[in-house]
Amino acid sequence: MAHEPEGQGRGQRPGELLARLLRRWWEEAGSAVPGGARPTQQALASRLGIDQTTLSRYLNPKHASTAPPRVVEALHAHLRAPAAELERARELCRAVLEESSGQAAVGDGPEPADAAGAAGGRDVPGRPGRPRWALSALVAAVTVLAFVAGAVVRDQYAPRPRTAADGVAAGAVPASGAPLEWPLLKKRKEDQFTPGRALQHLLRAHGYEVRTDGFFGDETQDAVMDFQRRNNLPSDGKVGEDTWPELVVPLGRGADGHAVLALQELLHNTGQGGTEVSGKFTAATAEDLRFFQDRHGLRPNGRADADTWLALLVFQRPPAGTPAYQRPTSPPPSTSA
Repeated sequence: MAHEPEGQGRGQRPGELLARLLRRWWEEAGSAVPGGARPTQQALASRLGIDQTTLSRYLNPKHASTAPPRVVEALHAHLRAPAAELERARELCRAVLEESSGQAAVGDGPEPADAAGAAGGRDVPGRPGRPRWALSALVAAVTVLAFVAGAVVRDQYAPRPRTAADGVAAGAVPASGAPLEWPLLKKRKEDQFTPGRALQHLLRAHGYEVRTDGFFGDETQDAVMDFQRRNNLPSDGKVGEDTWPELVVPLGRGADGHAVLALQELLHNTGQGGTEVSGKFTAATAEDLRFFQDRHGLRPNGRADADTWLALLVFQRPPAGTPAYQRPTSPPPSTSA
C-alpha cells in the first residue's frame, strides 16, 4: 500500500490516524525483504501477548485505535516498520490518551449556584434551608461509607498474585506455594536444548571455550567443575541451585556478549513471541523482558536479575521440532563416563 500523501487525514481524530498507520505497517510487513511474508494477525497477536480480537480492533482503520504505547512499539519492532514513523505513532498515542482524558472530564463544570448556596448553609428561595451541622454530618457519613466501600472493592478486585496455575509465576512462587527451583542440568547424551545452550553461553561469558550446541558432554562438564572449584562450590559437575546463581549475571541496556545470547535464547523460547537473538541488549530486548517480567509477577524493570533468570529457566517451552542448530553432520560431543 502506498504511503498517504502529506496532509491527508486532516480533521480526523488521533485514534483514527493511529489505526490507519498501524494498519499500513501490518499490510506492508514483509515487502521490504525479498520473499518476506506478512505475519497473520493471529501469529502477531501471540507475539504481542494479546488476543486476536483486540489486535484486529487496533488495526481497523474504520474505528479509532486505542492501542497503548507498549503495543505500538512492539508492533513497530515486529513488523519492521520505518524507523522515522515510530515517533509519529508515539505522538498519536499521547494524543489519544489526552483525548480520552478530556472526554472523561466533560460535564465536570462548576457547581450550580443553588447547590453552592445550599452547600454553604444559605437558604435558596422556594426551598427550606439546611443547617450547616446537618450538611457536615452528611458529608462525614458519605466519606466514611466511601472509605469502607473502597476497601471492600480493593480487597475484592485488587490484582491477586499470579500463579503457575494461571500459566505464570507469582514472584517466583508457583501455585503450590513453594518457591521456584533452579532446574538441574547434568551430563547426558540427549540434547538439553535452550537451557543447555544458555548454560554453555554463560560458561563462555565466564571465559570457558565450550561449544554452544545444547549437548552436556565431557567438555561442558569439565568447564562446570572448574567453575565450581573456582567459586568454592561442590565440584560435582551438576548445575543446580548452588551453581546457577553464581553463573547468571545481571544484565541491562547496552550489555553484549554470550550472557546476552543466553538471556535472549531463553526469552525467545518462553512462548511470548520472537525475541531477536543478537548478543546485544537492545531496547527491543528490554521491552520483551519487561513483558515477560510483568506476565510472571516480577518487577518489570527490563533488567535481568537472579529472579528473572530463574523464571526464564523454569518457564521454557519444549521444542516443537528438531532445533535449527542441530546438524546431522555434527555429532554431539562425547558423553562417555
